[in-house]
Amino acid sequence: MRTARTLWGRIIIYLILCLVAVYTLVPVVTMILSALRSPHDSQRGPFTWPLEFSVLHNFRDAWVFGHFSNYMMNSLIQTIPAVAIVVVFATLAGFGFAKTRFPLKNTMFFTMIGGMMIPFQSIMIPLFFLFNSLGLIDTHGAVILAVGIGGIPFGTFMMRSFFIGLPNQLLEAARLDGCSDLSAFLRVMLPLTYPAWVSLIIFQTMWSWNNFLVPLVFIFTDKLRPLPLGLMFYSSRYNTEYTLVAAGVLITILPLIILYIVLQRKFISSITMGALTG
Repeated sequence: MRTARTLWGRIIIYLILCLVAVYTLVPVVTMILSALRSPHDSQRGPFTWPLEFSVLHNFRDAWVFGHFSNYMMNSLIQTIPAVAIVVVFATLAGFGFAKTRFPLKNTMFFTMIGGMMIPFQSIMIPLFFLFNSLGLIDTHGAVILAVGIGGIPFGTFMMRSFFIGLPNQLLEAARLDGCSDLSAFLRVMLPLTYPAWVSLIIFQTMWSWNNFLVPLVFIFTDKLRPLPLGLMFYSSRYNTEYTLVAAGVLITILPLIILYIVLQRKFISSITMGALTG
């Protein structure tokens, strides 16, 4: 009786997982097939197998005439510095909150973590006036600062959890050898943070790369738009050319897929090591 119940329980779980997988993969597969088919063949419907392919034509038009080459460069210019800001400051802050003692440490930490609960919509107007007074509106710097500073609370929480999991004996041994806290951090602790860095880089890159609202508020000219913002205006110009829009979407998500494939082993190992716990 118990064996039969266990078997039926597993069957139900697998059926639910299969339904979730289909629900998740069908839009992705449909988008890929739409990017590969010709404009004439797209009229047959998105859920049909392509009979006429036009791969080079779709991606060439999206890359050249849709300015996706420019949007890609803008996304790189805005994402890489923002991720670097989060990694550097979150690592320093996480180490300080986890391994050092100073007055009001817990109060400062929970105050910083409280920033994670403040939506960007509630601060974007005063932030706009602040950046405008600094001459940063319609520049890459506004997006880099807004996205980078906005990701520091989560990055600090994550890196602090990772540093707490490291044994204090490593830091104490470095201090006995005459190292200061900064020297012990750079020589002993920092080399051990690579798995946590990978997870933080993936999370922050996904958030920065896909961010739509921040560049929408601070960027006005087409030559500075990143991929998500450029894709919106591209869709409005070519709202009937679903193949070109699908090709643009595929260009937008392809760098994230490549990044995850390259870093997936370290990403999985960092999770199993407890980088997200604590």
